[in-house]
Formats: sequence, structure tokens, C-alpha cells
Amino acid sequence: MVRNIKEQIQTDLKQVKETGQLRTERVREIVKSAVTQVASEFKEGSIELRGLVRDAVSAVIETLQERGGEIKEEVTASIEGALEGVNHKRHANIIQTQSELQRLQTQLDSEEEKLQQDVDVILAEIEETGKQNTADTQTIIDSAVSAIKDSDEVSLLRKRYAQLQAQLAIVRANLAARYGGRSEEIQNYLNDAKTWYNQARPQAEVLATQVSQKRSQLEDKLGEAGTAIARKELQLKQTLRELLLATADLFKDKEPADKN
Repeated sequence: MVRNIKEQIQTDLKQVKETGQLRTERVREIVKSAVTQVASEFKEGSIELRGLVRDAVSAVIETLQERGGEIKEEVTASIEGALEGVNHKRHANIIQTQSELQRLQTQLDSEEEKLQQDVDVILAEIEETGKQNTADTQTIIDSAVSAIKDSDEVSLLRKRYAQLQAQLAIVRANLAARYGGRSEEIQNYLNDAKTWYNQARPQAEVLATQVSQKRSQLEDKLGEAGTAIARKELQLKQTLRELLLATADLFKDKEPADKN
């Protein structure tokens, strides 16, 4: 039997108001908790779930309407909480799928590393075998092996791949924050972004001042996002959005190694 969700939310809000602890984050949690409990009784994507969201938001508006035009943040929080509540199960499935993707990514990285090791061994053997030939032939072999080892194209592809993975991790952090992700989940995405970002950084080149400054800004934003998560600040979404924009701005720049 579905309980009257409006009654429950209004009762919880009034209790919090009486204690003087009515904050935007508290409104969000009250709505999310109420909707999550009731949503489990309905099929995902059903008309009833959409009705729950409407009722939950209405409950907040009716309870706080005496404050007039000062309830925009609370209404926004109620919508966010309601959406998180109705999508709780689906979001859990996303987390599970993402965990499997990360496992496969780790396996893929391991296989690629083994492949690279095999190639290095083969190239080394080719170089060693070439020493039995004439000097001219040895020079040709060394040049060919060196060209394969130091391929600018391969290096650029690897860096661009790492950049895309870093951006994708930050996009996922933004989506998780917007649609009800847990702090641990968002932090995991940021950790992935840091890992890929470090792989995308050039290992031995002097960066232009402008690019260097943008890198510094990106690193600062990564740190700010982590701090915002730890403190559960309301500005987390804005910080993550700025981080996403900073990443896009940095990675569109051509670095010295790319121009050669």
C-alpha cells in the first residue's frame, strides 16, 4: 500500500522547520528518502513514478509557500531529490555497470602493456641480429627500429586517448553529481580523471607559459572538487562544471610535441 507521500514530506519538513535546521540539503534528503521508499513499489519509468515526483515537489511548495519568492533553492532541491529517488535503482545499475567497465579497462591496459613488452623484445632481437650484417645494413635496421619505437603518431594517439578518458571521467562525475551519485562514486571518477590526466601530460618538454597556467588551473580545480565532496558543499556541481570547462579548454591546445 502506497503511503501518502505528500503527508510524509510535509510532516518531515515541519519537524525540521521547528528545530530551525531547514536547509536546502536537508530538503533534498527528505524528498529523496520519501520518494525512494515509495518508488520501489512501482515499475521503472511508469506514470505513477512521474506522479510521485509531482506530489513530492508540490509538498515542498505548499509547506514553504509562506516564504514567497525565497524558496527557489528549496524547490530546486526538492526536484533533485525526487529525481534521485525515482532513479535510485537505475542509478545503482549504472554504478554496477561502471564498475565492470573499470575492471575491463584494467584488463585492457594490462594486455596492451604485455603487447608492448612483446614488441620491445622482438625489436631488440631484430637489432641484435642486425649486428651480423654490414654497417650499411645495420644502419638501415637501426633506423627502421628507431622509427617504430619513437613513432610520433603512436605517441600522439596514446596522449589523445588519455585526454579523452580524463574528460570522460569528469563528464561522469558531473552526471553523477547531477543525478544523485554518492560522494564515493564522484570521488572515484575524479581519481580516474587524475590518473588519465597524468598519463596525458608530456614527460619531457618545456610547456608554453599559457599551457602551463591552464594545467595549473586544472589541477587546482581537481583539488577543489575533491574538497567540495569531502565537505558536501552545495557548490559541488558548479565546481565540477568549471572543472569540465577547464579540461576542455586545456585539451584543445596544441602542445609543442604535437606541432612537430
